[in-house]
Amino acid sequence: MQILDHLISTLNLDAPVRDIRLGVFHSAVLTRRCGLAATLTRDALRQSPAKLQAPGDYLDWPAEALVKLACSSRLLEAVIGMATLNSLLEFDPDTCLEVNASELIFEKGRDRNVVIVGHFPFIPAVREIARNTWVLEQNPRPGDLPAEEAADVIPQADVVAVTGTALTNHTLPDLLPLCRPDAFVILLGDTAPLSPVLFDYGISAVAGTYATDPETVLRHVSQGATYRQIRGIRRLTLVKA
Repeated sequence: MQILDHLISTLNLDAPVRDIRLGVFHSAVLTRRCGLAATLTRDALRQSPAKLQAPGDYLDWPAEALVKLACSSRLLEAVIGMATLNSLLEFDPDTCLEVNASELIFEKGRDRNVVIVGHFPFIPAVREIARNTWVLEQNPRPGDLPAEEAADVIPQADVVAVTGTALTNHTLPDLLPLCRPDAFVILLGDTAPLSPVLFDYGISAVAGTYATDPETVLRHVSQGATYRQIRGIRRLTLVKA
């Protein structure tokens, strides 16, 4: 996957692997810093085989091997790989805006057509301010569209917000070409890497997560915290200049 290969090529892989937590909702890897990724448990359990290849042994793997798991077809391995990738990113958090993805979507999407890939808690609020709001989901809820309808609605959108898990399940390369050149495209969620590399692929902003207190983050992830329940993080947004 070209985007993942590009992201990995920018990393300094000389870092110890200090901890790995595969939580119910979110997972974390501690190397140079603490990186997060959504676990995608429901989708992973549908895979055959769903299980990991080396549970109990990943902590002995070098960071270079772990991060390459992001390219794995096994979702749980890809989750570990994405969390590792985020743990190895080196950036200055002060170059980011301290705004939530929802705030950016509200700003850019008012009275415009908005497509959101993934189901997020702020969707009802977006429906109130946007001209049209379409939600694409692999596990559709009432009011959502199945992911297979992406080609019908994404080209209509002025604003496209895509879950960072589209990197984990390797669907992002199929979604980005559907976006209009003038669309404002946001990659969001704790899986989304805060890397300017993504701007090379048509993404306008990345709304991700920076762990300020790794031990607190690891504890929350291990005890089944949802994204809103995780403490010890800053929600940051990197915007293309």
